[in-house]
Amino acid sequence: MKIRVLTLFPKMFECLNESIMGRAIKRGLLDFKAVDIRNYSADKHMKCDDTPYGGGAGMVMTAQPIYDCISDIDPKHEFVRIYMSPKGERLSDKLCRSLATVDNILLLCGHYEGVDQRVLDLCIDREISIGDYVLSGGELAAMVVVDSVSRFVDGVLGSGESHEDESFSNGMLEYPQYTRPPEFMGLKVPDVLLNGNHKEIDKFRKAKSAELTEKLRPDLIGRNAETE
Repeated sequence: MKIRVLTLFPKMFECLNESIMGRAIKRGLLDFKAVDIRNYSADKHMKCDDTPYGGGAGMVMTAQPIYDCISDIDPKHEFVRIYMSPKGERLSDKLCRSLATVDNILLLCGHYEGVDQRVLDLCIDREISIGDYVLSGGELAAMVVVDSVSRFVDGVLGSGESHEDESFSNGMLEYPQYTRPPEFMGLKVPDVLLNGNHKEIDKFRKAKSAELTEKLRPDLIGRNAETE
């Protein structure tokens, strides 16, 4: 999968060179680059923002640098172009799985008070939000999308089943996990997980998953019923 992130702060994405994402990039499973929008500014001072028409607080990212950047990175519109925005579609497990089937993804990170609407109208295919709150910029949101989508790309995770038993994969929260030692600070691992009976273990995990979902996220149960 080829991923391009357009941002005013490309150094923020250096953290993606670590852990699972970093290994996937080194193995060639992900072709990831953070592109500096400032390099495309026609302003001699590489300025990429200006005051909003109509007044108001803050600054707005100008259309020209973004438009030229997208035109250079994706001249034939081969990427799915996404703007990270609190007004966008809510990121979900289902959406991540869908995006993981795409070959090329371009993520535009806004900053300040956002970007000139005209560049969105001209260039962007869809808008995505990671939640009902506002961040200082789209960079952190883009990192969430890159990480959550990449996990569904073949080979990125060590096991093909790694993401199938996680929270939300089946519309439920994940069951509790334990590892060695069998007892810690007086708390013991449930006996069923130590007996080697995989049928009983599976039954236990499903029951715990349902119990946690009902306790912590009962809204998921109603949502699942609506989609069946």
